Amino acid sequence: MDELSPIYRQAEVYDALYEGRERTYEADSQTMVKNIRDRNPSASSLLDVACGTGRNLGYFAGAFDHVEGVDLSQDMLRVARKRLPDAPLHQGDMKDFHLDRRFDVITCLFSSIGYLENAEQLNTALRCFSRHLNPGGLIVIEPWWSPENALSGRIMGDVVTVDGQTIARLSHTVVEGKRHRMTAHYLVATAEDGIRHFTDLHLLTLFTRREYETAYAEAGISSVELLQTGPDRPGLYIGVKS
Repeated sequence: MDELSPIYRQAEVYDALYEGRERTYEADSQTMVKNIRDRNPSASSLLDVACGTGRNLGYFAGAFDHVEGVDLSQDMLRVARKRLPDAPLHQGDMKDFHLDRRFDVITCLFSSIGYLENAEQLNTALRCFSRHLNPGGLIVIEPWWSPENALSGRIMGDVVTVDGQTIARLSHTVVEGKRHRMTAHYLVATAEDGIRHFTDLHLLTLFTRREYETAYAEAGISSVELLQTGPDRPGLYIGVKS
């Protein structure tokens, strides 16, 4: 995704929304660490691609000796740096970032991979991940929905209040070919500034399981598993570098 949606330029609003929605960052991170340890007990370094404001990365920092993050949004990284002042955090695109080290684990969570536009971009991103991975290392991806379970015409709404900021979000998602088009409207209210409104548009690709497995294989990653992570969650792909 080269053009950032407005929410990714308003990191405090993003953080407050998911805090208010009680996103289970800690429990999700603990489960991922267990899955990683089951497959690579000695893993000591982790790179989180599309790390956002660093919520998951903050928990990973307590489980691995060295963690780093990459994100396309400078504003999200600004908040992540406050949360993780000692972790190297880099601005970059998941398709072609260049770091000077390799890692035992690379994660890409919260369905960020869905912003890639087609299978060619998915393959390119996985090859980029693999170039930064040690032999025996893991790539863990939380996908977006697949064509067979994508819902069209879905409406979701939330109102949360966090730290004196009330946020209302209403979204509508439709399937258009191989993509989900999600339109989200936000109202953000504070006592000092009153009420403001902005609109987000998200285009997310409905990759098939075969497309994910092909991208892993072309990147030299074998033994790809799709783990189920609960209702209303798309699961986790985990693969090991040969």
